[in-house]
Amino acid sequence: MFDVDGTLVDSQHFIVAAQGLAFAENGLPAPGRREALSVVGLSLPQAFRRLVGEDGPIAELSESYKQAYNRLRLDPAYEEPLFPGMADLLARLKARDDILIGLATGKSRRGVDRLVAHHGWTDWFVTTQSADDAPSKPDPAMLEQAMAEAGCTPDATIMVGDTTFDIAMGVAAGAASIGVAWGYHPPEALYEAGAATVVPSASALEARLLESAAARS
Repeated sequence: MFDVDGTLVDSQHFIVAAQGLAFAENGLPAPGRREALSVVGLSLPQAFRRLVGEDGPIAELSESYKQAYNRLRLDPAYEEPLFPGMADLLARLKARDDILIGLATGKSRRGVDRLVAHHGWTDWFVTTQSADDAPSKPDPAMLEQAMAEAGCTPDATIMVGDTTFDIAMGVAAGAASIGVAWGYHPPEALYEAGAATVVPSASALEARLLESAAARS
C-alpha cells in the first residue's frame, strides 16, 4: 500500500501555495513551509484542525484550499512530478503475480481519480483509499478497508509512506510499515512512529519489498 503525496508524488510546492491562498482568503497568516508540510497526509479538516485549532475556521479553510488547489492545477508553474524511480517501481510491481499494489492517501476521491488517470494507472491498483472513504490517518480504517478489498491479511501487507501518519496507520492496522526518506517527515520521526526501516531510494524500497515477497513464497 502506497501513500501518494510525499511518497509517490512531490506535491510540496502545490500544497504550500494552496494553503497560502486558503489562509489569505480567510484573513489568516499562512503557516511556514515546514508547518504546512507537517500535516501532509491528513484529511483537510484534520490538517487545518492541527494548524488553527478546534475553534478555527476549519470548514472554510478546507473549502478555500480545494478551490485554490483546482485553480493552481491550471497554472503551468506548479507541477506534481513523481519522485525518481517511483513510476518504474510501480510498473514492475504491477507486472508481478505475487504482489498486489494499492493507494491509501489523504487526497479526496476526485484527486485520486485525477492522479490515476493522469499517469495512466487505470486498473493498476487493487484498491484505492481516499479521504472520502475512511477517517483520516493515522486511524487504521483506511488500511483495514484496503486489506479487505485486496483479500490480504495484515501480516501480508506493507504500508509505504513518508509521514508519521502513514507509519502509525500501518502499525495500528497490524501491518509492517516502511518509511521513505525523501518525503515530508524526517527519518527519525518515522522510526519513532514504528517504521521497520526507512529507505533512501526507490531501488532500496523495491529491494525491501521483493525481499518480503520472497519470504512469503
